[in-house]
Amino acid sequence: MKEYKYTINGNKYEVAIGDIVENIATVCVNGEEYKVEMEPEAEPEKKKVVVKPVAEQPAASESAAPSGPVNTNNALKAPLPGVVVEIRVAVGDVVKKGDVVVVLEAMKMANNLEAEKDGTVTAVCVQQGASVMEDTPLVVIE
Repeated sequence: MKEYKYTINGNKYEVAIGDIVENIATVCVNGEEYKVEMEPEAEPEKKKVVVKPVAEQPAASESAAPSGPVNTNNALKAPLPGVVVEIRVAVGDVVKKGDVVVVLEAMKMANNLEAEKDGTVTAVCVQQGASVMEDTPLVVIE
């Protein structure tokens, strides 16, 4: 039991707060006992997860995305979640190991993603501005 002493407008009060059971507190003020109903604590608001719909893809002539199934086994994949800031290659480009092919912004840092081998770009699987998760195929080099 917690005990408090208050003076309000010159009047002295001795208050003892007892057990609280199902939001009913036993309170004793100057020797007189009261049952005080307390408002329940507000439950924290659960935030709803909102999934944005996939943006409509531009026409095939405007898009660098592949038109058919792509073998992503040879793809350069995102090492961590982020946003594609820049794509520095196009389908048909010849790249050498170490060439920067995609710039990925993750945790407020620009990360240059380099070709892991010499080869030709056969597909660009993402668009500039796209949000990607870890292991998302970005560019296929064969």
